[in-house]
Amino acid sequence: MGILKNALHLVTRSDTGAQDPTPTESSAPVPPPRSAYLTPESSLALESVYRAVSILQAAAQQISLDSWRGIQKVDPAPSLVTRPAACMARSEFIAETVMSLALRGNAYWRIWRNEAQEIINLEPLDPALVLVSMTKPGRYKYHYQGQELTRSKIAHMKLLRVPGRPEGLGPIQAARELLTGALAVRNYADNWINSGGVPNGVLSTEQALTAQMASNYKQQWMESQSYDKGPAVLGSGLKYSPLALKPEELQWLESQKFSVTQVARLFGIPAAHMLAAVEGSSMTYTNIEQMEISFIRYTLMGYLRPIEEAFTDILPRGQTARFNLDSLLRTDTAQRYNSYATAIQAGFMTIDEVRQIENLPPMNGENSEEESLQQPA
Repeated sequence: MGILKNALHLVTRSDTGAQDPTPTESSAPVPPPRSAYLTPESSLALESVYRAVSILQAAAQQISLDSWRGIQKVDPAPSLVTRPAACMARSEFIAETVMSLALRGNAYWRIWRNEAQEIINLEPLDPALVLVSMTKPGRYKYHYQGQELTRSKIAHMKLLRVPGRPEGLGPIQAARELLTGALAVRNYADNWINSGGVPNGVLSTEQALTAQMASNYKQQWMESQSYDKGPAVLGSGLKYSPLALKPEELQWLESQKFSVTQVARLFGIPAAHMLAAVEGSSMTYTNIEQMEISFIRYTLMGYLRPIEEAFTDILPRGQTARFNLDSLLRTDTAQRYNSYATAIQAGFMTIDEVRQIENLPPMNGENSEEESLQQPA
């Protein structure tokens, strides 16, 4: 039975079945226990999960956050937007929030106020330490490390909302069996390679050997191959043939591709971002751009929208928090500049607005706002 079949059989068999047979003396690897509980933290041991979460974090950290009042951007931005947590930069604050949503489906901020009830600091909380209960429809009670927090002292963001559930649902909670199976395959393969009783080579001869002679030859070979023993000398027609288990024989490459593709689909990450090749697909400039737009619209916004709404709830009345996605939607330089030229010539953007997007200072001069890009003759 192949390693993949062994590992998958391990995670799909019934917990309530007959007792395991009495173990016999064997050199075969011991499968990982079925009772092992997959936690969000242990799932990060899967490189595909780590990669998926790091992509979400990296994407969210690149985006600036602005405060708007109607159609006017608030300038300067409120301190809650520029630095929501006193102990960390805004990018770190957003990264921790996205991590909580990705791993547990929920993110929480502790809201700290001064004596005048003004919000002075936001503290990201570990979702594992927050208990949520529904007192009545639409009303929730929160406890953090044994302390009850009123709704005015905590902000709660959910990734996937399920009616009737006080907590959100994350990818890991929704597909625990899938990730448990992927982790079991990895552990089983590692155990097989390191302690599976598979010899690293074979000493053979055409001569007839007694059990004692075979044992002596084996002992002599092992002693000659220990550290710093020099070259080995073989006699009596002995021949050494090394054994190397190919990844294909372990079904390792096949199972790895399968797991990466499933995790990418689970987290909504394009396979190209996961550095995973998809058979039968070809990447062109056009479909890469569409892939990026789809990733932002259908995956990343699922994380950003709850964060925007949480900021909007705690900003002064009338202000709205919005992420500026321009930095993620930027294409190559030539196409970006052509888009700016079209916007300026159409009159719905100014040169200074374009320079602000490009992180450049405003142009000096009274006519800078009215200048248009001149095309060469």
